[in-house]
Amino acid sequence: MHPVVGTAPEPKATAADLRSCASGLAAVLMAAMALPMLVLYAVGTLGPMLGRDLGVAPGSLGWVTAATFGVAAALSPWAGTWTARLGGRLGLVVLFLAVSLVYTMMAWAPGLTALTCAVAVGGVAQALCNPVTNLLIAQQVAPNQRPRMVGVKQAGVQVAALFAGLALPVLASRWGWRWTLGLMAPLGLLLALAVPAVTRQHAAGPVPPMTPPRPNLALAVLMGIQWCVGAALSAFIVSLPAHAAAQGWPLVQAGHLVAVFAATGLVSRVVLTPLAAQLRDESWLILFLLVIAAASAGGVLLAGPLRQWPLWCAAGLMGISAVALNAVAMGMVVRHATFGATAVASGWLSAAFFAGLALGAPLAAAAANFGYGLEWTWLGLAMVLSVAATITPLLRWAMRGSRVSRG
Repeated sequence: MHPVVGTAPEPKATAADLRSCASGLAAVLMAAMALPMLVLYAVGTLGPMLGRDLGVAPGSLGWVTAATFGVAAALSPWAGTWTARLGGRLGLVVLFLAVSLVYTMMAWAPGLTALTCAVAVGGVAQALCNPVTNLLIAQQVAPNQRPRMVGVKQAGVQVAALFAGLALPVLASRWGWRWTLGLMAPLGLLLALAVPAVTRQHAAGPVPPMTPPRPNLALAVLMGIQWCVGAALSAFIVSLPAHAAAQGWPLVQAGHLVAVFAATGLVSRVVLTPLAAQLRDESWLILFLLVIAAASAGGVLLAGPLRQWPLWCAAGLMGISAVALNAVAMGMVVRHATFGATAVASGWLSAAFFAGLALGAPLAAAAANFGYGLEWTWLGLAMVLSVAATITPLLRWAMRGSRVSRG
């Protein structure tokens, strides 16, 4: 009797293989969150150097970050439907190619206008990052591991801040800011090539309409909170090094403040995102974090030339609180069907967050440039975060009775 000739069964993946695939996916998703956000942190950390070389006031650089996040906010509602149509794998490739183009344009920018146009292209990558990464997590990660993976990939934003605070000032002092930012371009290309190795091609589902559905009440409230958080974070990152410089801090030491902010934010996102998934009502955690963030912003006013500890405390506490809030919110969108389809809801939530990021930095710069001083900036931050805390109970009410978890 002749043996049957056919296709040999595929060997089952071992536990080590699965861990390796998960680690590779986590690394690429972290990079997808880190590289677009590095634009914000680079402008904040290298602001004095950029302003001097381009011949503009440091406060005017707030409009550079407004360009990228303004474009991201405008595109984000549609980014979810684009992602659903393209698929997570192709969407991630487009993201990394856009990132590579942005840093190439930034490295060659001759002035403020060209730099602003360059980072505006980064809005495409910003708009895609959360819908693409959340969709890949929903498709490729087991339900009990999704909150942890969301926390890990959201921590990529803080990896960017940590890199900006520790490495960028040193590299820019040695090689110049153009070469330093130009190094990010080939990294984006390499990551685009690595995407097929860590992602799977999924069968196309129902094709969503190009016009995204309007957010429901629960998502709208969460968007309002995220707008306030985004505005506060943008203003905080741009204003904190400037405040330290006004106290006589050197550039490298001011960068260390951003590094502290990044390190505490990284830990908080990894720890608090899965913790929030275990809570019956995440809104209590959101409220608690908002109170800490508001107090941190107001605490900056206690700093002086001979009293540096309030700045260090503010950087650390803002990282623990406000930075974790975006990750907790994204984890809620992945976990709860209450907010709608993962990619589309992620797009709307990103739109609100990026709109806050776009407006926060220029408003803080305007307050400083028009003579009100940084003191008013910090009071404004505390007020914005207090407003977010005030509307948080509405989130609990909106989700009550319609709480549905994804399997």
